[in-house]
Amino acid sequence: MDRARIEAAVRELLAGIGEDPDRPGLARTPQRVADAYAEFFAGLGEDAAAIARDGTVPAEADERGQLVVVRDIRFRSVCEHHMLPFLGVAHLAYAPGERLIGLGTLARVVDALASRPQLQERLGEQVVRAVQDGLEAQGVLVVLDAQHQCVTTRGERQTGSTTVTVAASGSLAEATGRAEAIALIGAGSGAGAGAADGLAGSSTVAAPQHEADA
Repeated sequence: MDRARIEAAVRELLAGIGEDPDRPGLARTPQRVADAYAEFFAGLGEDAAAIARDGTVPAEADERGQLVVVRDIRFRSVCEHHMLPFLGVAHLAYAPGERLIGLGTLARVVDALASRPQLQERLGEQVVRAVQDGLEAQGVLVVLDAQHQCVTTRGERQTGSTTVTVAASGSLAEATGRAEAIALIGAGSGAGAGAADGLAGSSTVAAPQHEADA
C-alpha cells in the first residue's frame, strides 16, 4: 500500500471540497486516512482459500455431522461504488466432506475477503468459493445482512434499511439443503436472524438497494 500516495490524494480531496488541508484540524487527516485504509484494505492480496485450507483438519465419517452452521460473524467492508463502509453479519453453513474447518477460521476468511473494495453480492460468492475450495465441502451457504452507508447517509438516507444476499454451492444450493440451512440460521436470536428467517421459504432475494444508482 502506497501511504504517501494516499496522503497526497486526501490532501487534494480536501482542497477540492474547498477546505484548507494545512489548517490545524486537518493537518493530520491524510495520515489518519492512510492508517484507516491500511486496515480497511488489508485483505488485498490475501488468499482466502489458503486461509480456509490451513484451518482444516481431517475427520472420520462419524465425527463430521451433517451440517455445520456459524451465525452472526460480524464484518465490515467498503462499497467500491462510493468508497463508504457497509457493516453487518455473515451466517455460514457447510455440509462437511472429509474435513472440518476451525470455527474461528471462518471468521478470518470473511475478514480477508471483506477487507478490500467490495460489493455485498460478490463478497458472499467469494466466501462460498474460498470455503468450498479450501475445505472441499459438499456444500456451502452464506447469508450476508448488512447496512450500507451509501444508503443510510446519502441520497434517500434510509437509516433503517439493510440488504440481505444469499450465495450457495453444492448440496446447499439445492432447494432442500438450502431451506434447511437457512431455517437453522433463522432459528438464532442474534442480529440478522430475522432476515434469514424470512428467506427460508424463498428462492430469490430483492436487488440490493446500493445498486440502484450505480
